Amino acid sequence: MANKKPDNSKNHLNRRPNKIKEFKINFDIKTIFIIFFVGLFVFTLFSSAMKEYKKMVPDKPISALLEEIKQGKVKKVEVVDNKLNITYQDNSQATSTKETSDSFYQLTKDANIKTNAVLVEINDTQGSAGIINLLANLLPTILMVAFFIFIFRQAKGAQDSVFSFGQSRARRFNKDISKITFNDVAGVDEAKKELEEIVDFLKFPEKYRKLGARTPKGVILIGPAGSGKTLLAKAVAGEANVPFFSIAGSEFMEMLVGIGAARVRDLFATAKKSAPAIIFIDEIDAIGRARATGVMPSHDEREQTLNQILVEMDGFTANEQVVVVAATNRGDLLDTALLRPGRFDRRVIVDYPDVEGRKAIAFIHARGKPFSEDVDWDKVANRTVGFSGADLENMLNEAAIGAARAARDKITMEDIEESATKVKLGPEKKRLQSDFDKKITAYHETGHAVVSHFLPHTDMVHRISIVSRGMALGFTLIPPAKDKLHETKTHLLEQMAVMMGGRAAEQIIFNEVTTGAANDFDQATRIAKAMVVEYGMSNLGPINFGPTIDITEWGKSYWEQNNVSQVMLSKIDIEVQKILKKAYDTAADIIKNNKEIMDRVAAELIKKENIDQENFEKIVGKKTNGDTRI
Repeated sequence: MANKKPDNSKNHLNRRPNKIKEFKINFDIKTIFIIFFVGLFVFTLFSSAMKEYKKMVPDKPISALLEEIKQGKVKKVEVVDNKLNITYQDNSQATSTKETSDSFYQLTKDANIKTNAVLVEINDTQGSAGIINLLANLLPTILMVAFFIFIFRQAKGAQDSVFSFGQSRARRFNKDISKITFNDVAGVDEAKKELEEIVDFLKFPEKYRKLGARTPKGVILIGPAGSGKTLLAKAVAGEANVPFFSIAGSEFMEMLVGIGAARVRDLFATAKKSAPAIIFIDEIDAIGRARATGVMPSHDEREQTLNQILVEMDGFTANEQVVVVAATNRGDLLDTALLRPGRFDRRVIVDYPDVEGRKAIAFIHARGKPFSEDVDWDKVANRTVGFSGADLENMLNEAAIGAARAARDKITMEDIEESATKVKLGPEKKRLQSDFDKKITAYHETGHAVVSHFLPHTDMVHRISIVSRGMALGFTLIPPAKDKLHETKTHLLEQMAVMMGGRAAEQIIFNEVTTGAANDFDQATRIAKAMVVEYGMSNLGPINFGPTIDITEWGKSYWEQNNVSQVMLSKIDIEVQKILKKAYDTAADIIKNNKEIMDRVAAELIKKENIDQENFEKIVGKKTNGDTRI
């Protein structure tokens, strides 16, 4: 049985209108200019040709022509309207002109010239010549009119856009547009439950009304970047059988005064006509920041927009069956009137996922990707402490890219490990380093690893590398073994000792210091200062010496500082210095007592450039004293 060729006629029919439409659009824009320049070129060429022709052919008076006819010099006269084309006996040519109302026969008769004295040809082209003359006169006018019509159309489009400033820029989505559902969201179970209830409110309002419950007017999602706030909103759009309007907070703002408030009114008016409906405002902190109290400079346009949102969400006008879902990374900057019950009734914190959440998120993003049997998802979840949902998605995508680059059919655990490091620290950089630089970097990173290994409350070393990533020449990866909700003073002190291990190794091994420990000092100083100023973990007692109010306006931060005397500030500096000195001494003691182990680890690191946990523990032994914190 012969194979039938696929019938692509429908596809051709579907594509044809698009091509025709595109051609028409190009035709409308280009034709005016093409006609204008072609017509100008032809007119100029025709004028030049006529001028040259007139220079070549002499023009004689009608009286001279009649005299030459009497003398028998003229062979033929061609009459074209009021123009006379003369051909002499020697075939030379000339032209003459008569009055339009005069007849050439009458002229010859009045001059007593016999009719057979010359051959006369009459071409009746008066009508066509009139049309040509008319077109020649009207062509510049037609081109100018077409040009101005084009200009007016452009101006009209700009005018329409000016008058449409007050219209909302929100995009409406139906349930069929978004294919993301709550099944595609993991790691944020509490937030999912809150939004599932909102969708259920709008689907089955009678179930709640009979018990006297009203639909929540607003839900605000607060959390760090990449934690899944926008993904939750997309899931709501995919689950809800109601119109879903999406807009960013920055889209309300324009250079014209009052545009933001007008767009808010238009957005809510459109949503009310389609009620029940959901409005999603992403990055609401762009317009919802706390209003000025008179001390700080204000932004009138933003405040007017915020005031309009407050009125629309809970004002005199009823606003039922329209739920506002908003998302922001900076919930601390929002106006208190916006967050009160009756406007945003529910405040949902979308935080980084825990170990089970990371595992569930990894399963979602692993769909459609082939993995080898050595992939341990529990190990992946424990390895990625502190990763957001966006980080996990990017990690698995980079792992797939790495496997494809290596021409493998499946993604291995090694690919996932490399991609996790790449997401957090950046790609490898094969910088050319001298042997001395390699040696210093190796001992520096070994100092971090050895100090962490011999301290009782620190986590196990996962990987050591002297391959440059990002701005660092090397790194020591010590991920938390589990999610921590509290930090103890002992663990913070040991963390600072690990950070000081690099500088201590340089000082003890080489009797020299480098600039490589600058970032370590920065992190350690931040922890030590927080212990003294905020956490009350010093000899100064449980007192908070830090700022109490953070007001951000016009991109600047203003702090209301507690009344701290100069004497107390000096004591704070002394306490911070004591904590950092103690951390350094701890690291130095561990390195002095384990110089032989340091040499072996550094030599292996110089040789292989990377050491994983298994090879590291073969040299230094198992970490027997784990984290004993309650």
